[in-house]
Amino acid sequence: MKIVYIILGFLFFGLGAVGVILPVLPTVPFLLLSSFFFARGSKRFHNWFLSTLLYKKHLQSFAENREMTIKTKVGILAFASSMLALAFYFADHIPVRILIAALVVFKYYYFIFQVKTKKKIDTGFKKDADQGTGILRKRLTFLAGKARKYILLTVFFNWINLLCGISAVLAMAFALESAMMQDIVPSRIFVSFTVIGIAVLIRIVSSRCCSTFSHKASIEAKRQLRSRIYEKLLRIGSGYDEKIPAASVVQLSIEGVEQLQLYFGSYLPQLYYSVLAPVTLFVFFAFINLKTALVLLFCAPLIPAILFVIQKYARKMNGKHWSHYTDLGYSFLESLHGLTTLKIYDADEKKNQELNASAEAFRKITMKVLKMQLNSISVMDLIAYGGAVAGILAGLYELSSGRLPFWGAVCILLLSSEFFIPLRTLGSYFHISMNGVAAGERIFALLDLPEEEEGVEEIETFDIQIQELSFSYREERRILKNISMEIPAGSFLSVVGESGSGKSTLAGILSGEKKHYQGSVRIGGKDLNCLTRGSIMKNITLVEHSGHIFKGTVKENLRMGSLTATEQQMADALSKVKLYDFVMSQGGLAMEIKEQGTNLSGGQRQRLVLARALLRDSSIYIFDEATSNIDMDSEDSIMEVIHSLKGKKTVILISHRLASAIKADTICFLKDGRMEGWGGHHSVYAQSDDYAKLYDSQYQIENFLKGDILYA
Repeated sequence: MKIVYIILGFLFFGLGAVGVILPVLPTVPFLLLSSFFFARGSKRFHNWFLSTLLYKKHLQSFAENREMTIKTKVGILAFASSMLALAFYFADHIPVRILIAALVVFKYYYFIFQVKTKKKIDTGFKKDADQGTGILRKRLTFLAGKARKYILLTVFFNWINLLCGISAVLAMAFALESAMMQDIVPSRIFVSFTVIGIAVLIRIVSSRCCSTFSHKASIEAKRQLRSRIYEKLLRIGSGYDEKIPAASVVQLSIEGVEQLQLYFGSYLPQLYYSVLAPVTLFVFFAFINLKTALVLLFCAPLIPAILFVIQKYARKMNGKHWSHYTDLGYSFLESLHGLTTLKIYDADEKKNQELNASAEAFRKITMKVLKMQLNSISVMDLIAYGGAVAGILAGLYELSSGRLPFWGAVCILLLSSEFFIPLRTLGSYFHISMNGVAAGERIFALLDLPEEEEGVEEIETFDIQIQELSFSYREERRILKNISMEIPAGSFLSVVGESGSGKSTLAGILSGEKKHYQGSVRIGGKDLNCLTRGSIMKNITLVEHSGHIFKGTVKENLRMGSLTATEQQMADALSKVKLYDFVMSQGGLAMEIKEQGTNLSGGQRQRLVLARALLRDSSIYIFDEATSNIDMDSEDSIMEVIHSLKGKKTVILISHRLASAIKADTICFLKDGRMEGWGGHHSVYAQSDDYAKLYDSQYQIENFLKGDILYA
């Protein structure tokens, strides 16, 4: 007898789980029955049931305090009332109807006056992964934006498909019954075939509409997600790669969004339709034969129950799968970017072995996910076809007993599978849902990254004051240490020092990329953190040695500096950087540039970056090693342009090469993050022995005498 109690306990536990996966049935009544049967059947299973999330979330407060949320109350009353109303409708005897009415009155009295109303769910335990998944799904649905409209339209036309199928089967059943009874009337047959023809035509149109709106839902969801990611990166600023690797952003924007495209275009419409279709068919079958309808309704929740059982395991497995995928993509992209370095240091074979190991781990986890999917689909197929067979057998039994007309038996025979097909399809899309949720977690992790509060003030004057400036990437190691200086508007400052002295960090702070510094940085008397991002980007331009060249034309690359620049202004900028003749010889401003500017030399790429910066016409220019890794002629050309800005713009030149810096109004020499020299070249040379040694060593390397020939 105990095994029967345990089986019934699991049965009602599965029905209770339906209220979580699909909002068809209320959860609490079935969980109460489940608790009762587990208590009778097995202490071990009863203790397990008391530790489940379903019990804690939906039943614990009721069992302990006899209280429910208003939402749970309404759900239970609505479901119970609908079931009792059906029973009242089909009851033939007056005493039975009186008993049903008394049950309705008692149920409403009990829930209104005996069960307390709990305003807020307080389970008394921490939110776990399943609750997090529910919140995540709600955020995903909200994020869909306009896609929700297309999702609902997809569900609507699927429902129209179902109604047309019911109409066609009903017409066919009446025609077959007329043939069986040898009561063939031409007009009746004509009406039946007309109904079937119209239903088929409507199904063709509605199927096309389903495909169209499903596609639109996918496209709209993809557009919304990528727009949100792009806008988030813009709000974080150009230093976003300090918070999340660029490879992760690429994967989330491409593969992650593709997974969610399937989630919105396939899974969500099927989820809502899987609720609507069984309810519609149950109502239809209930008018034909209530017992058969109840048999089908009893079997239908088993598929969602299986989904609930495997949900936690599937979510964990898909999370591991996505994690391995992102790790593999990150390693591959990193290796691709550093391929030259790997070859130089003969480390390519080692990296190849690491990538192979990562790929093998990804293959194994992929096979595990596929195994899980195939096994769950097989079980769902067994339940779906078994449930359809149970419904058909129940219908045949009712037919043989004379309680079901022949046309009704035909309808049950042809439509019983439709009771389970939507849920079976939902089961196959369930794994798409898990992939989408895994990708959605990481997308929301990106969207939830903290943003710096943007200032509200605008830059009006351009003198720069720095007081006690310190900065560290890690607490134990400070990069800048108590830097103080004043840079008048229109002046030319050179910041020099050995690698690692903090020059680029200072450039990042002044350009607004690095925020978390100690001390004060003021531009025109206004704190840098109080300035709007637009004002900073408009008035301060940072030119680095690795400025990006985009695939397209020269004109398109220059236009990024100024959308309003004329072709003459572009030509003037190219002339200043001595690139005009080359560009004109290659087709002018329409010259095509390959990805990363691979059809240009290093000097030409850097000069094009400088021309783009000149078109920006900012008031403050920061050149961070703008002449490194290029030939001497290109360096001289670029330095000539930079020095031409002296007196017109505020120029901050950061360079490791002191020969490029000695012409500046002021030189700032950094050593291990501290300012060890300030002033003109001769002044700093006298102040700092380190500066003097560095300058002398560079001078001897760049200018040395061999015989009577001077090499430079």
